[in-house]
Amino acid sequence: MAVVDPLIELRGVNKHYGALHVLRSIDLAVGRGEVVVVIGPSGSGKSTLCRAMNRLESVESGEILIDGRPLPEEGRALARLRADVGMVFQSFNLFAHKTVLANVSLAQIKVRGRKKEEADRRSRDLLDRVGLAAHADKYPAQLSGGQQQGAPPRPLRHWGRVAIARALAMDPKALLFDEPTSALDPEMINEVLEVMRQLAREGMTMVVVTHEMGFARSAAHRVVFMADGRIVEDRVPEEFFTAPRSERAKDFLSKILAH
Repeated sequence: MAVVDPLIELRGVNKHYGALHVLRSIDLAVGRGEVVVVIGPSGSGKSTLCRAMNRLESVESGEILIDGRPLPEEGRALARLRADVGMVFQSFNLFAHKTVLANVSLAQIKVRGRKKEEADRRSRDLLDRVGLAAHADKYPAQLSGGQQQGAPPRPLRHWGRVAIARALAMDPKALLFDEPTSALDPEMINEVLEVMRQLAREGMTMVVVTHEMGFARSAAHRVVFMADGRIVEDRVPEEFFTAPRSERAKDFLSKILAH
């Protein structure tokens, strides 16, 4: 789909895992302020595509540009890029030995060079924004929402919103979400999706890999459907969900929307 003001561009991108061709000649542009939701069956290359956008996954050929510049290979320039293109993982990757506040402040201090007081102030503002101001001085393990001692561990209920606050603290140009709700209890999913919807309304550029079709319908400007390492469809949600063109998309939707 033609994009007027691309912030993220992939041109002819290929990636293998051994003999498996995970990304096959991917061409994709994400416009400034656009929300692009990437969906498709397991193993279609969605997460690899998302992670390649800030070089968490290397690619063998093709070009990836952020704001008109090629992705740096390594070093400080790559660290700066990862600050500009924030990422929220399905595992959230919080530091267990640091408080929620310290988790959100750390990269601001290390990468952005902010003073601790300034970083902490920004962090508290963002934790307030995602509804977690009261939890700033807790440790991640204390965010479990009533987990009983000795009970089997369950997904920790507020981690997703902490991870979003941490990514936002870097003042990114874009945010990448790799299945941010897949590890959450069902009642927590809506909390995270509502924060994401608010970011979309505010014009944040977002690429979201998700199985949440309701979010794709309501918040996306475009839906990118992947299968076998290729982009099969790239369309506005209403068209994609009501009249998919490819047999692969029809088959995928018939299974996922039946549940």
